Amino acid sequence: MDSQSRRRFIQKTAAWSAVPLLGSSAMSAFAREEPRKKLGWALCGLGKLSTEQIAPALQKTQLARLAGVVTDSPEKAKQWQQQYKIPAKNCYTYDTMEQMARNKDIDVVYIVTPNALHLEQTQRAAKAGKHVYCEKPMETSVERAQQMIAACKAADRKLGVAYRCRFEPHNIESIRIAREKELGAVRVVESSFGFTIGDPGQWRLKRALSGGGALMDVGIYALQASRYLTGEEPISVTAVEMKTDPVKFAEVDETIAWMAQFPSGAVASCSTSFNSSDTGRFRARAEKGWFELDPAFNYSGIKGRRSDRKALEFPQIDQFAAEIDDFSRCIQENRASVVSGEEGLRDIRILMAIYESARTGRTIPLTG
Repeated sequence: MDSQSRRRFIQKTAAWSAVPLLGSSAMSAFAREEPRKKLGWALCGLGKLSTEQIAPALQKTQLARLAGVVTDSPEKAKQWQQQYKIPAKNCYTYDTMEQMARNKDIDVVYIVTPNALHLEQTQRAAKAGKHVYCEKPMETSVERAQQMIAACKAADRKLGVAYRCRFEPHNIESIRIAREKELGAVRVVESSFGFTIGDPGQWRLKRALSGGGALMDVGIYALQASRYLTGEEPISVTAVEMKTDPVKFAEVDETIAWMAQFPSGAVASCSTSFNSSDTGRFRARAEKGWFELDPAFNYSGIKGRRSDRKALEFPQIDQFAAEIDDFSRCIQENRASVVSGEEGLRDIRILMAIYESARTGRTIPLTG
């Protein structure tokens, strides 16, 4: 991409603020600006994602810093204190989160725990006067997601959901191509994401903690892609579930495929699985051509192509650093996040409809 095209791309990104699915700060991580005070972030849950991705990303952010942790493991608390020079007073257990109300070092709590724990931990953080950023999926039901939104609104705190791909340059450019109809209107979106899951005893395979299997964990990426590429909300979904290992997947879905219809007439064909290798991809078929990312949803190595052979290439970034900086900026500027709680709730509604369709064999209409 030449310098003129790149400037045009960034300018267009800023203009996307009028589009609800995009937001005004999608490329903010790449913009130069005056230094601001870094907000203190506490990580709630110190598993693999926090250890290998989020904590390292917080060392790269412009507007955030790792200020605290929440864990029930004294060993992990001690290790993190030493590694990141976190004061003992900034270390909490899940039952003592509300004591953060007296701690001015912490502004935001990033919840990185099993899905069914998000509501309680959001309520505790909001009650302590902290903003909340939460890993996807937002929760395990529409009602619980609504309660998360209500808790943050009651405390006048912001709530965001960690849809990191919304801040990744290749995905952002794909949205621009779709919005500006460079290849005509998008008519079909094909998207999938899956992997072969390991340990049969892990929480992702326990419905009480996960709320569901492959669809909740990685199928949500394909769902998001269908929404941000069409720029629309689906009006119906039709789904089927396949299970080849009824013992391992006794409580959750192994593989689900679904079709979604959109108001414009566009359709999405998506699939997800805990028992197949799939790097995660999408292809958008438009009136005059197509564009795709493969892989589309990984932490790095995103690659794109267009049918007209124009470039769809951008530098790889730390997606976690980008999303953390964006949410921090939203707090500083007191404006809504593109990945707000309401955005997370939209996905939960659709996920629940996909499950209902797979269970009943019916097409499920969606309204609102």
